[in-house]
Parts: sequence; C-alpha cells; structure tokens
Amino acid sequence: MKTILRLGSAALGLITTCGLLRAEPLKIAYSDWPGWIAWEIGIQKGWFKEAGVEVDFQWFDYVPSMDAYVAGKVDAVCMTNGDALVTGATGKPSVGIVINDFSNGNDMIVAAPGIGSIKELKGKKVGLEEGFVEHLLLLTGLEKNGMKLEDVTIVNTPTNETPQVFASKAVDAIGAWQPNSGQALKAVPGSKPVFTSADAPGIIYDLLYVSPESLEKRRDDWAKVVKVWYKIADYMRDEENLDDVLKILSARVKISPEEYEPFLKGTYILTLDEALKRWEKADGLGSVYGSSKVVDDFNVRFKVYEKPQDTAKYLDPSLTKALAAGK
Repeated sequence: MKTILRLGSAALGLITTCGLLRAEPLKIAYSDWPGWIAWEIGIQKGWFKEAGVEVDFQWFDYVPSMDAYVAGKVDAVCMTNGDALVTGATGKPSVGIVINDFSNGNDMIVAAPGIGSIKELKGKKVGLEEGFVEHLLLLTGLEKNGMKLEDVTIVNTPTNETPQVFASKAVDAIGAWQPNSGQALKAVPGSKPVFTSADAPGIIYDLLYVSPESLEKRRDDWAKVVKVWYKIADYMRDEENLDDVLKILSARVKISPEEYEPFLKGTYILTLDEALKRWEKADGLGSVYGSSKVVDDFNVRFKVYEKPQDTAKYLDPSLTKALAAGK
C-alpha cells in the first residue's frame, strides 16, 4: 500500500512503498513538437529509470500545457524561449535548463499561389496569432527584406485555425508552425513558404522550463533529466536510428512515420556540444540569451506585456555545463 505525504503546499512528496522512501515523480508537461515528443524515446526505452529519476510526463495541447504550469499542476513545461517570457511576465516565472532544439523550417509564413516572395506580401493580409512566435517570424522576414510590419495587414487568427482561414481566402498568407503550416500548404494547392525559421535559425528555441522552487529542491533529479535528454539527442542524431525515432514520435501523434519525417527535418536537435555553444552569452540569434532579448524587445514593443524581463533569470545552463564537465 502506498501513502503520499506532502511537505508544505509546494513540493517534495515522499512515497512509502514497503518501507522505502523515494521522491515523488517530477511532473513534466509536453506537447506536439518534435523536440518535445522526443522525450518519448527516453520514456519508452526506460532511460529515466536507469538514471534513477521518476518522471511523470503529461501530454497537453501547447497552450493548456502552459496553463497547467502556471496553475502549479506540473513542475515543468516545454515552451519556446519567447513564450516562457510571456508566462513569467503574466503568470509564473520559470527557468530553462535544457535547450532541446531550435526551429529549422517548421515555422513558416505560407503565401497563396501567385505570391512568390515575402516582398510580394506588401498590401496583403496575413493571418497569424498576434504576440506569438509567428508574429515575430513575420516581422523578422519583413525587416530582412527592407519592409515594415505596417506594410501588411495582420488578421489575428488562432494558430490551429490558420489552415481553414487560408483555404477560405480570407487572407493572402498565414503564419504557423507544424503541423498547421503543413496543413495550410495542403489546403491550398500552389501555395508556398516565403519565409521560414530556417531563414532565421535561433529565432525560436525550444526548451524545458522548470519552476524555480522545484529546481532548488530537486536539483539532483533535474540533473538526471538533463543527462537523459542528451542520451536522447545522441540517439536521434544517429542516422541508423532514424526509423525507430520516426516510429516513436509519429505514434505519439497518431500519424505515419512517413508523414512525420518532414516535421523532424524542420527541427534541429542539439547535441551536448552544440547546446553549450548556444548557452554562451552573446547578442544575436546564435545564443539563447541573445534570442531571448530579441523576443523580449518584441513582446514589449507589441504590448504582450508592459515591462522588459530580466531574460537571464529565465535561463540556467549550469546543469548542462556540469554534465559536459563530467564527461
């Protein structure tokens, strides 16, 4: 028989089983993105148990996963670096401890037939979710082409509705991430991406964010989670494992491995050495610190929240660096 004791309102629970004490599982919210579904590899292969850490991965749609984190229902959540700032500024701060990947083409500005470049969007309507990463992606694409956001008309559209709105011809282009961007391309034959995250690598980083309270109390356990992640990353980057990786990831979202392969290709999974470079403090998109500053400036400019965030407080590379030092 199991009994669960909670110490205070927050946090560390102990489960008594046959007289032995062990830590309550770390609760992690994850959602439909290749770099986050990738945790499924570690789950299915038993790598967390091998590492000596109990985890409870809970599957959500993306926005509800952040809501669950803010409500204190989970200890950690998979978010983009931009959305972590929004969640912290408006609800509950978090600390990123793993950079899973950066978007490498999955986030797209998709234009209707006859529009061959982002410059040709001038005077056109673009459907996207204001204040989200595709809004920043569009702004970046326009600025790279000598244009301003005022050169287009934004039609505020929930990301999961962009394929339908695009197909209805209510807009001339949409901004969305996979699978929505791919659905939009299928919905409108002849449409094409005119700007993607591959054109601005590092504009969108995907991380595991942990509550500061849990990180402080369970630091050793989170270090084990970080270690498992890089075992997953190495497994994914080995071409010999591609079929198995696609099988595991595609099964989580109930599509075929063949359908899933383009999603994986549009996501750059970082090895430990590559992640260390992205953890270096620098300006620009090559650093998660520089990228987060870009997003923070965007969020304040477009009144996603009022005051600039101390972006460095949302990032903690120490567990990754400790893992690298111990190898």
